[in-house]
Amino acid sequence: MKLLKPYLARFKGDVWWAIVSVAVVAFATLWQPRVLQQIMTAIIANDKATVFRLGLWLVALGVIGIGAGVINTVYSARIALNVATNLRADVYRHVQTFAYADVEQFSPSNLVVRMTNDINQIQQVLMAVFQQVTRIPLLFFGALVLALVTIPSLWWIILVMMAAIIGVSWFAFQKMGKLFGRTQKLVERVNTIARENLMGIRVVKSFVQEDNQIKTFAKASDAMRDVNTKIGDLFAILMPAFFLACNLAIGVSVFLIGRNITAHPAYLAAISSYTSYLFQIMFAVINAGFMTTFAARAMISIGRLETVMTHAPSMHFVAGPSQPVGGSIAFDHVSFTYPGDDQPTLRDISFTVPAGAQVGIVGATGSGKTTLAQLIPRLFDPDTGTVTLGGVDLRELSQATIRDTVSFVLQRSTLFSGTIAANLRQAQPSAALPQMERAAGIAQAAEFIERLPERYDAPVEERSANFSGGQKQRLAITRGVIAEPKVLILDDATSALDARSEKLVQEALGKHLAHTTTVIIAEKISSIIHADEILVLADGRLVGHGTHRELVANNPTYQEIYRTQKAKEAAQ
Repeated sequence: MKLLKPYLARFKGDVWWAIVSVAVVAFATLWQPRVLQQIMTAIIANDKATVFRLGLWLVALGVIGIGAGVINTVYSARIALNVATNLRADVYRHVQTFAYADVEQFSPSNLVVRMTNDINQIQQVLMAVFQQVTRIPLLFFGALVLALVTIPSLWWIILVMMAAIIGVSWFAFQKMGKLFGRTQKLVERVNTIARENLMGIRVVKSFVQEDNQIKTFAKASDAMRDVNTKIGDLFAILMPAFFLACNLAIGVSVFLIGRNITAHPAYLAAISSYTSYLFQIMFAVINAGFMTTFAARAMISIGRLETVMTHAPSMHFVAGPSQPVGGSIAFDHVSFTYPGDDQPTLRDISFTVPAGAQVGIVGATGSGKTTLAQLIPRLFDPDTGTVTLGGVDLRELSQATIRDTVSFVLQRSTLFSGTIAANLRQAQPSAALPQMERAAGIAQAAEFIERLPERYDAPVEERSANFSGGQKQRLAITRGVIAEPKVLILDDATSALDARSEKLVQEALGKHLAHTTTVIIAEKISSIIHADEILVLADGRLVGHGTHRELVANNPTYQEIYRTQKAKEAAQ
């Protein structure tokens, strides 16, 4: 509950209104049977004036109870909604501070479930708590006392009924708590399968795997259905059991009162209020049980959110605004291992790149090319060694400095729904139309943007589904160069382009970003053949560096890659 305390403290006024109003509702609910008993007594005595006066009191109590109930519902909803909204925003804000390793530790789909389903669970429980938190104990103890005062001789019936209801509740709610915990995990599983299937729908259809995916999803969905069915079965048993216990108690009470009505004629007027109090005791115990179950489910969600909120980011940046820094890059005996892996991905890497140079990185799949590039904008920290930018250790630079200096364009282009302009302004928030046009010209994106009716205000659909792979890559390159970074990293960012477009992009980069340090990760040697220096990686080690001519002459790994690619080109 520590997680929720600061949020509830922000809405103290609403909390007090909710508590006071629910107390008024409880008072009105408890006192109505008492007034009704007095009315029955007056009817038996043929006291019309008293019946009329008490009738007005009964109506007034009803109006007060309804009004207080409306107020309680409004403020309970406000508390639940505001707490959920603020909590969701804070969780999302905290997740944004996570490093890549932190996100991978939780997994994106898991974090989405926690920010949606778990927070919705907390919102529903908060709503119920502030509608019942004061009402349950007041109704229980108030109804218990008033029932004992109304017909003292039947105290033991109340105890027997309470024991039966509490026993059934304990048995059912204990099982429900475990089932609710399993439900949360199954929701995550179903969410993950659906997300992976829809994100990879092209792969699924190209390999005709629809039936297998349907079976996998159905299996997870059926498991969730089975758990929810068990919960439903328990609920189906609970309510009849509760009402059976209460009705048996009422039946026994009426029978005993009927046998002794001549000795206690006042019980004739009291029987209706007494049975009302029995029902109120029953509902108080039932609601307490449900609240306990829902609270247990909410505690699971709160615990999952606390795990996220208390997770310290594995990477910390120096605080401060953006500062100018040079574009040179240096790796000094750098080694890196991904969290959870046993073997390092990079081993003792050392090299220096002067500012303004164009560097190519080649190597077989899994050689560590992308990992090396991800260390330059400090998406990860090396296990040993240092990475410097402009001669300064990355760990001594603020996040703003690194992000303003280094621009990273990935092979898998990620564009966000909105407009082209909105996506470009992610890299340069103040970018005006001339800047967009210049960057689009460099990336060879202007040719298709200019054909769109809205041009830079053209919509980008979810997952940029309205653009081809090559168009998405060119838009991503446009976003990468619009801020004119001192270091530009292209991680196989032209793989979806045809040879002509790729050549035009490379020529434009060399012409317009001549003073920018460019790091090009490429599968094809033709993409980096004119680089000032080429780094060759194999099994996480730097096994060669130099120009294309030098490497072809003396580096076996590079020679093998070059011969293989030439053979493929000749075969085509």
